[in-house]
Amino acid sequence: MKDITEILKTKSSLPLAKRTVLNVSLTSINFKDGILSVLKSYEISLEQFNVLRILRGKNGEPSNLKDIQDRMISKMSNTTRLVDKLILKNYVERFICEKNRRKVDIYITKEGLKLLDILDPIIDKKEKELTSNLNTDELETLNLLLTKMRG
Repeated sequence: MKDITEILKTKSSLPLAKRTVLNVSLTSINFKDGILSVLKSYEISLEQFNVLRILRGKNGEPSNLKDIQDRMISKMSNTTRLVDKLILKNYVERFICEKNRRKVDIYITKEGLKLLDILDPIIDKKEKELTSNLNTDELETLNLLLTKMRG
């Protein structure tokens, strides 16, 4: 297992805070790349996958763009564009209220649910693979520390 200084090919000693930020950033990128490698063959982005999981969590109840945006992991995502792309793929439906055109209800379709049924076990396996170097206690500790870092 390579230390961050070996990965960066630097001879200089990095301050602990910088080493920590770089390690967390690199690990985040590795995790994202690992999950994307699974999603790529299904022609779906990580953000689109996240939207589908949010909508599934509504258990048949409608959602709206603000609710989806509030629940997104990446707050920088363009939720309208993500929903539009999922509509084109027939994974999501959007209904505009006739009485109040500003009210838009968004639902996951049967096709969207089927895709998640396929992806869930594959993503679970990938997540276990990505965290396999740590035991359960280490993972619990890491989660506590990461939560603490986010303040």
